[in-house]
Amino acid sequence: MSLHARRIDGVPKETSRVARAAFPKGSLAMRIRDELGELFSDADFAELYPNRGKPAWSPGRLALVSVMQFAESLSDRQAADAVRGRLDWKYLLGLELADPGFDHSVLTEFRDRLIAGDAGVELLDRVLEAAAEHGLLKAGGRARTDSTIVLSAARQINGLVRLGETLRAALNSVAAHEPEWLTGWLPPEWFDRYAIRFEDTRLPKGKAKQTELIEQIGADGLRLLSALHAPDAPASLRLLDRVQTLQQMWIQQYFVDNGHVRRRDLKDRPPGAERLVTPYDTDARGSVKRGVFWDGYKVHLTETCEPDSPNLITHVATTDSTVQDVRLVAPIHAHLAERDLLPDRHLVDAGYATAREVVAARRDHKVNLVGPILASTSWQTKDGGFSQADFAIDWENRQVTCPNGATSSRWAEDRSQEGTAVVRARFPTAACRPCETREQCTRSNSKWDMGRRITLRPQAEYEVIQQARAQEDTQEWKAQYAHRAGVEGTISQGVRAFGLRRCRFKAWLRHGCSTSSPPPL
Repeated sequence: MSLHARRIDGVPKETSRVARAAFPKGSLAMRIRDELGELFSDADFAELYPNRGKPAWSPGRLALVSVMQFAESLSDRQAADAVRGRLDWKYLLGLELADPGFDHSVLTEFRDRLIAGDAGVELLDRVLEAAAEHGLLKAGGRARTDSTIVLSAARQINGLVRLGETLRAALNSVAAHEPEWLTGWLPPEWFDRYAIRFEDTRLPKGKAKQTELIEQIGADGLRLLSALHAPDAPASLRLLDRVQTLQQMWIQQYFVDNGHVRRRDLKDRPPGAERLVTPYDTDARGSVKRGVFWDGYKVHLTETCEPDSPNLITHVATTDSTVQDVRLVAPIHAHLAERDLLPDRHLVDAGYATAREVVAARRDHKVNLVGPILASTSWQTKDGGFSQADFAIDWENRQVTCPNGATSSRWAEDRSQEGTAVVRARFPTAACRPCETREQCTRSNSKWDMGRRITLRPQAEYEVIQQARAQEDTQEWKAQYAHRAGVEGTISQGVRAFGLRRCRFKAWLRHGCSTSSPPPL
């Protein structure tokens, strides 16, 4: 397919007349055309097509079709039928009434080109550019961000089923590529053991029997890996995705003890950010938030929220489920800065708002990050003792004064366990030992070290925390922060209308399999 870029010169007169007669109040498709004009042009996608070959159907129009297809939850065939038969879609696309449209398979090819050229984000960027050109979007003002969970397209399974399915998937993949080599050494009992999905079999109920089966699966998987790495095995089999997944899963879950394959204890397995949860979606990770467990991802939405303008999503980020919200603040601001869409105030919840991010947002982008700072969790705060807020900090003279007037004897700049900069201050034992209120300050029982120790953030972050906690109780701050709640409505619309919480990607579709039925052995 080659591209001969051409500009769409408005809506044909007859198409406009008939469409307006049929839709006197307009429709979504017609309003998009009227408000935003020619949203995409063929020139925007020129790099995705070669210069020679059969002329392709207009990619600018295909991009519009893709947007409307998503908005109305249509299949490729239904979208192609809408191009042929719906007046409002012909109005949007600037087509003659008699235009026959295209075959539905063209949409699949178009999406493949977008993915291969990493051009999907350009669709969103072009919509935002058009909104900015029409005065609907500008830098400054307010924006808000929140996240929600995205479930993997692969069903959630327990540990035993996960291990069995990983080995079964690898065997299926090897059987599809080199069936003769596999049947040449495959033990006959494996056909009974791995012929059907593990969740459809009658698994043992006792823990001892389950452990025995898990170790049997481990030994079988190790035997398969050994056979695949033997000199007479086809080298191409070792490069199969399912075989690579099997090897990674076995490293994470098993070890060899005196010739016996054993499953690792939970504490010896990799952390959640690295641990595979299913062989059918190797990017998915398991996580928990407020008592909700899920396997999959998280999606972060940022939108404008000005009172006199439409709310427009300006940034979307998808991460695995273990990534903390706070790690997205800097990338979001960097992305918006590149597109000149930085807000003056960015409203977020406590998962994004930390003193470090507030300081960085002001310093790097002049953005006021507004969100509740988590309260101190020290025992002094919980039990009504002397917390950090009760101490006076003299940053210039590098000294801390306690509520009873004692001053610190040591001040040292250090690093926390996470590698962040901190200041550690220490009071002398001679000052703390005779203090009548020592039990409200420190619980140290060491005879030689009874002094209070305080770990402080750098000055800029410390002052942000104190200022933020003081402002959070004011009506002005509460009124400003109330606008953040609207992003939850956007997420709700995405979940209910567009399936935002369900991942559309099925890793094994590339291998001719479906969610409900992985391939048989």
